[in-house]
Amino acid sequence: MFRLSSISAAQPCPDMAEALRLDLKGLNCPLPVLKTDKALGRLAPGDLLIVEATDPMSAIDIPHFCREQGHRLMDQEKNGPILRFTIARR
Repeated sequence: MFRLSSISAAQPCPDMAEALRLDLKGLNCPLPVLKTDKALGRLAPGDLLIVEATDPMSAIDIPHFCREQGHRLMDQEKNGPILRFTIARR
């Protein structure tokens, strides 16, 4: 079930100076890609967005979205059920 309380707005990320963090844990396809697209649209070119998701399809969908839209996928990692993507806006 989709709960708005499971989403937090993009917020500063302490481990990367210019990065914003988007918490999409608990959301399923296609919401992680849609919300990533919306968040990237608010950033300036070159800005970084760190996306955290738990939907296994995000491992395929977010890299594909980045390739199709011209964003640069800087890093992709998995820590338990959490998938973390670092994306530079085109």
